[in-house]
Amino acid sequence: MKAIEILFPVFFMMFLGWLSHRRGWVTAGQNEGAKSLVFNILFPLLVFHVLVKAKLSTNFIYEILFLDAAWILVYLIGKSIAKPISGRYARLAPFLLMTCEGGSVALPLYIALVGAEHAVNIITFDVAGILINFGLVPALVTRQTSKDVAFLPMAKRIITAPFIVAVIVGILVNMSGLYQWLMENELHRIYDGTMDMAMTPIASIILFTLGYGFHLRAAQIKPLLALTVVRLVLCGAIVGAFFLLFPELMAVKIFLVGVLLYFACPTGFPVPLQIESLCKDEDDESFMSAFISIFIVVAMIVYTLITLLLI
Repeated sequence: MKAIEILFPVFFMMFLGWLSHRRGWVTAGQNEGAKSLVFNILFPLLVFHVLVKAKLSTNFIYEILFLDAAWILVYLIGKSIAKPISGRYARLAPFLLMTCEGGSVALPLYIALVGAEHAVNIITFDVAGILINFGLVPALVTRQTSKDVAFLPMAKRIITAPFIVAVIVGILVNMSGLYQWLMENELHRIYDGTMDMAMTPIASIILFTLGYGFHLRAAQIKPLLALTVVRLVLCGAIVGAFFLLFPELMAVKIFLVGVLLYFACPTGFPVPLQIESLCKDEDDESFMSAFISIFIVVAMIVYTLITLLLI
């Protein structure tokens, strides 16, 4: 029942976006404006907030390095097999295989299972995803969409992107102790209130825009199922690597639950926004929305099995 309580609002917002498109309540331009708001302003604030609160331990660093290496390998594997498994969606497929949605799906489900005091496990995984989504992905997309890209202008564009600035500033504030100082005085109420207001609409807007572009077509079913199987296998391999590289952590049930749940979750919600320039038409956007919808269902199934068998 708890999974339904958490995930029903996710489906509802996607349905609301789909219905708004069908009924003409929201224009394509308005939908693009909502994406721009999230992508350029609200998401960077979320990235900053996650990083200033993170506990930068040795395991934290090792897990991030491992996951980033794993996601890069997933991209390379996906790129090599994209054409035979996804056909006309081959340029999108490798990106859809990378990262998992932690903040809007894995984190609330995980907290419901083990409590908020253990949320740092999911946050650690998400930091790795942030570095991929807002560092590697823009570089790869720029390379695919521009025939002649000079290294320095591309590097400048990436480094000055709002997300990367948020990552750098967030880590510096964390390491300087400024956030800890802020939490020890009355100013933390102002900070918390501001961040809560800025971050609350993020998931709703993204889910709405995903639903806005959703329109499943019969021709999509075969590549969707094929790509789903590939993502399940690759994420399963990452879980297996956790057992090999972090056996002591995986022996702790709370950590094990976090790993199993996180890698059953859908592709990170920022990905469709990041790779939108690779989409040729509404069919491509619909494919991305459908793929994410499938893994929301997968996350619900895994959550239920973990609840029955491990908790």
